Amino acid sequence: MNASSRTVALILWLLACYAGVSRGQTLSACGHPFYPPVSWIKEGKLLGLAPAVSRILFTELGYQIKLEADSNWKRCLRQVEQGNADIVVAAFRISSRERYLRYSSEPVIADPISLFINRDKPFSFTRLDDLQGKTVGLLLGDSFGDEFDNYLLQNNTIEYVSSGEQNFGKLALGRIDFMPLGRLSGELQSIKLGFSPQIKPHDRVITTEYYYLAVGRNNDLVKHLPYINRRLQEMREDGTLTRLTEQYSQLYLNTP
Repeated sequence: MNASSRTVALILWLLACYAGVSRGQTLSACGHPFYPPVSWIKEGKLLGLAPAVSRILFTELGYQIKLEADSNWKRCLRQVEQGNADIVVAAFRISSRERYLRYSSEPVIADPISLFINRDKPFSFTRLDDLQGKTVGLLLGDSFGDEFDNYLLQNNTIEYVSSGEQNFGKLALGRIDFMPLGRLSGELQSIKLGFSPQIKPHDRVITTEYYYLAVGRNNDLVKHLPYINRRLQEMREDGTLTRLTEQYSQLYLNTP
């Protein structure tokens, strides 16, 4: 084997050993199944602001993207953690996810978090300790920042459900005391699901979290984060993210 052949063989061997993805490959992406306008599932499709942004960015980078319509948010995160999916189209940045996700530094959307409560069972809420002992409804895999998550684990009874509609139904019936939710998403879901007469957001905003695009920590897509950050900043400055947020809010409300 001459030097040229050995070089080619070495390159081919390195490529075979390289545990990454190549441009042009179809990437697998998943997202929160019950969080309009960020993302939601309708008729077996993952829709929303975040899936749209992910498709735009990775298409620009030369990839095809397959949006997985998995109805379980916790399973979506686990799929990326295990390397069976490449992208989470949008996720909060919390410490437990840092070990298996790498995030964009630019957010896809800011998400003010409020408590949604039963209109017939209001309660005073000026500090976290006002929530002590109450029953909270959470979707499997949900997180609202490390501080608030830890408080709930230590001071509240948590009832987990697999769909957002279950939580709204339980709150309307008084089976839980509150559910934390992004204010825009909660208001959209209240209207869409017909629970506005029974459910409202508390006046106080707990915190403002941010949804970021994320890829598997060991995935070769990490190398594209500088490009993704630059494009997200451009899309924010030129109004694209605002327009897409409004567009998908209306799509969610107006689709049967």
